[in-house]
Amino acid sequence: MTSNELSLESLSQEYRETIPSDLRQSRSFEWYLQQLYDDPKIARSSHQRVADMFDFYGSEYDEDAGVVEYKLASEDPLDDGKNTFYGRVIHDAIHEFVNKVKSGARGLGPERRILLLLGPVGSGKSDFDSQVRRYFEDYTSRDEGRMYTFRWTNLCDVIPDQDPADDVVRSPMNQDPLVLLPQPQRNEIIAELNERLDAPYTIRNEQALDPASEFYMDRLLAAYDDDLKEVFDNHIEVIRLIADENKRRAIETFEPKDKKNQDETELTGDVNYSKIAIYGESDPRAFDYSGAFCNANRGIFSGEELLKLQREFLYDFLHATQEQTIKPKNNPRIDIDQVIVGRTNMPEYRDKKGDEKMEAFNDRTKRINFPYVLSYENEAEIYRKMLRNADLPGIHVEPHTLEMAGLFGVLTRIEEPDGGTIDLIQKAKAYNGEIDEADDIDVKKLQDEAAEKVDIGEGMDGVSPRFIGDEIAEALMESLHRSRNFLSPLTTFNHLEANLENHGSISEDLFDTYYRYIEQVREEYKERAIEDVRHALAYDVDELQRQGEKYMDHVMAYIDDDTIEDELTGRQQEPDEQFLRSVEEKLDLPEDRKDDFRQEVANWVSRRAREGESFNPQDNDRLRRALERKLWEDKKHNINFSALVSSGDMDDDERNEWIDALMEQGYSEGGAKEVLEFAGAEVAKSEMED
Repeated sequence: MTSNELSLESLSQEYRETIPSDLRQSRSFEWYLQQLYDDPKIARSSHQRVADMFDFYGSEYDEDAGVVEYKLASEDPLDDGKNTFYGRVIHDAIHEFVNKVKSGARGLGPERRILLLLGPVGSGKSDFDSQVRRYFEDYTSRDEGRMYTFRWTNLCDVIPDQDPADDVVRSPMNQDPLVLLPQPQRNEIIAELNERLDAPYTIRNEQALDPASEFYMDRLLAAYDDDLKEVFDNHIEVIRLIADENKRRAIETFEPKDKKNQDETELTGDVNYSKIAIYGESDPRAFDYSGAFCNANRGIFSGEELLKLQREFLYDFLHATQEQTIKPKNNPRIDIDQVIVGRTNMPEYRDKKGDEKMEAFNDRTKRINFPYVLSYENEAEIYRKMLRNADLPGIHVEPHTLEMAGLFGVLTRIEEPDGGTIDLIQKAKAYNGEIDEADDIDVKKLQDEAAEKVDIGEGMDGVSPRFIGDEIAEALMESLHRSRNFLSPLTTFNHLEANLENHGSISEDLFDTYYRYIEQVREEYKERAIEDVRHALAYDVDELQRQGEKYMDHVMAYIDDDTIEDELTGRQQEPDEQFLRSVEEKLDLPEDRKDDFRQEVANWVSRRAREGESFNPQDNDRLRRALERKLWEDKKHNINFSALVSSGDMDDDERNEWIDALMEQGYSEGGAKEVLEFAGAEVAKSEMED
């Protein structure tokens, strides 16, 4: 539909097509029973429905990592990837969360616990929690996730003192219509449903009617001489229940208020003072089911910054979890069915963790660590998502910009490795998956060493993506103000360094450490920038292929203990060890590792040959890098490095050729000029030192 075709009529039609067809229809209880026989999952508990929701939107199993990635989080299908989550540690946390919900669905215990998302500020806890709520709304609007509740009708016909305004009363707790049946009859229905059910769980429902509904049932049964059918036919309508956070229906978010003004009625409900004059204070019809636990029934309760609540206020969670009931003041207990999710930051958790008076609360809590991302490329994806969702026409993000910003973030979150065999940058690269077989870095060992040093887990402290994202945004605006249509790592480094001490969550004793990390990232970027310039200045596809073929000829002769024909004389000679080492040394490969590398490359070539693929050195990353660096060494003596810094000292055609080569690597024209000058100055300096 184009903008010219949009009209109120077309928009109205589109809206009608998106809402469930039975949204505004009322049905009989008999109809509802038939729906249950056809699809027993309609009567699922909240944990069962949420568990099925994650599977409904799809999942993928990462066999190497042993983790299920749920597309709800990894792809965000409802919003075309606008709010996706990145990083192995994050999907580990999400996997753990879903496993606990699925355990609760089977009645294994977590259904009686608070699922507490614990992590540092900006780690994505709130975003994930919000994502779950948003998808639950959508899921319950679909046939696969549908649920129903009921309303009482024509009450004034039978109950003399019923307020005419309350002639029709919706189930205050949005309970499942099955709750209207006495438990023995309900059990018969549920037993039959479970025989028809195709699911890894069974349907259970032992809830009592809420006090107001129980009052109506008692009065109506008395009027109809205990004839349930008459009550259901004349006073019960079954209606569709769709979760809606804005309407506080089957989803509720709860935020802590001022400690002095915290009131348990915010959780459990309070007296409806407008009804006291009509019904009297002790009448269950005068109770207002507006508490957060009441509104969340059948769905999800989300507690923000949960541990900032006073200890006494948290006691309400004890019954809500273990007994799945709430106890409003001066009222009977009320059964609830909901997935209770809490979120909290590290300081509050550490404070409450050591409090002996919180033992019962802690025992009813399932902690799920939600750490910062520990792969800098995944971290870069977070910033890329931020930029993708923003309005940024006409500005180009240069290669390495977001990755280097992510690398700084990761350095602040991981522990210094023990033993001095590798440095922090190498550890970050290992966590990023940059491990060659020859590197001999045991990531699991690094993780275990870090776990012994920290009290909760690696990645639970450090600089948040929010801080780095803010500095990227500032660097972007500075670039725009300076009429630079590109964002480079150098500009980003400057902003990170300039504003580090202005960030309130970074303690003063970490400033020097973090400045050192920025310098380490600068050095890493310098190497990458020089590598890009090397590639642009010395890259020659034909020469790379020729040198690669020569290297492989000599490697195969070396492995087979054979001779090779000299290119110039045609005579047989031993493999050129000097040439082989001139390539391998570009990877800092020591003498005692050369045989491993040569065998590795030979195996790769043989495997490709079996698959019918020709030899191309560019397809092997390590070999390509080694050959490129050798070509650079062979050619650099003919390059005027000082001319890279000053455009006035260079032939325009030559400079434009280099700029074009960098643009082929993803640089903008302005960014290519900047990296040429930056890397040229660094290379010129090193050449003069040599």
